[in-house]
Amino acid sequence: MDSVVFFLIQVLNGVQYGLLLFVVASGLTLVFGIMGIVNLAHGSFYMVGAYLAFALTQATGNLWLAILLAVPLTVVLGLALELLFRPLYRRDHLYQVLLTYGLILVFEEGRSLLFGDDVHGVPIPAWLTVSLPLTADLSYPVYRLGISAVCLALAGGMYLVIARTRLGMAIRAGSSNREMVQLLGIDIGWLNRMVFAAGVALAGFAGMIAAPVATVFPGMGNEILILSFVVVVIGGIGSIKGAFLGALLIGLADTFGQVFAPSVAGMTVYVLMAAVLLWRPAGLFGRGA
Repeated sequence: MDSVVFFLIQVLNGVQYGLLLFVVASGLTLVFGIMGIVNLAHGSFYMVGAYLAFALTQATGNLWLAILLAVPLTVVLGLALELLFRPLYRRDHLYQVLLTYGLILVFEEGRSLLFGDDVHGVPIPAWLTVSLPLTADLSYPVYRLGISAVCLALAGGMYLVIARTRLGMAIRAGSSNREMVQLLGIDIGWLNRMVFAAGVALAGFAGMIAAPVATVFPGMGNEILILSFVVVVIGGIGSIKGAFLGALLIGLADTFGQVFAPSVAGMTVYVLMAAVLLWRPAGLFGRGA
């Protein structure tokens, strides 16, 4: 019985991690799929969100209030940074890589100056510190279930926006043919600003809700950036549905790799990516799939 419950706990951990990855990677795939921007600084937005949650929780004493204050700040950051990217929309990807790598250095130096290089913790709200007992010896934290629920709600909201609204229609059209969208009278510049701001806010929000369970530390955006690109590649560039499925696969593969094969756990997600690309070179839901 304990072994079955232990397996269930790992599934829950994998799903929770995968859903968190989806929130980060969905912003990346939107920006890359619609704007054509290779954004290596996307992981830094995750880090910014986590440090904002830490600083504002310290100031207010309440994680939820900190998140309410921090999310608009990440939207403003996204709108401001879009101005930097605007001249690069039609330039070679090399220029985008150089700019975004420079942003990583700027964010890391700014983080060091403001917060130092120590590891910080963000307290979980008191009413979510409890765990659900599964057996006499095993339990599962309610906060992790809360993260999964919030991420699922975000995924559902994104689906409704992209599949059922005029804005979503413009986003889908922009990811397929930017020139046609412009000819139809849609302001592609406004669309770019909204998409980029949403991408930054999604990554930042993921960092905010992950901070209490992952801690806040220097360079925390680097690993999440690599995994987000893996999710985008597996799911197919520009596909939110692909990002969702790819993130869940990566979350489960990484979690079970850490538990059952820790010596090769670092390889599991890349082996999975290679297997998917051998089967479907454009990703699960890529345009060429």
